[in-house]
Amino acid sequence: MADVFEPETGDGPVGSGTNTEVTRAAEVRTAYAGLLQIRRLSGAVPAAWERNQPVRAVALTLEAAGLPPSAVGPSGERAATGYRVSPGPRPGTARVEWLGPPGSGARNEAVTRLRACVSALEAAGGWDALLYRGERGLRFVEVEPLE
Repeated sequence: MADVFEPETGDGPVGSGTNTEVTRAAEVRTAYAGLLQIRRLSGAVPAAWERNQPVRAVALTLEAAGLPPSAVGPSGERAATGYRVSPGPRPGTARVEWLGPPGSGARNEAVTRLRACVSALEAAGGWDALLYRGERGLRFVEVEPLE
């Protein structure tokens, strides 16, 4: 049985190897083209699949836009700087953060990089993505489907 494609949410292991990156890029292009086809056939933006799985849909959109996901090392420590998508505060929403290992400067670049995430989601259509400042001044984006 073939592996099922899963978009990078930013909580997976660090990828490795150029061949893996090329293969992954092709998988992402195919998955995103499939999502666009679902939208076209259903006439809904976002499609029902996206509304039912916002974390996966948002992660796929960000990955297809070429934004780097964060990643974790073998013992669970943050090992790469990038976006992290997690469930939002309400059903049907997602939260996007910009995270990295200690000393990576991720917090300093968060506003700029999260704005790029907002732009990618707006360009894809169907999402309302708003940048917020949370506890301890940490920035994040809350994403919900447009009505």
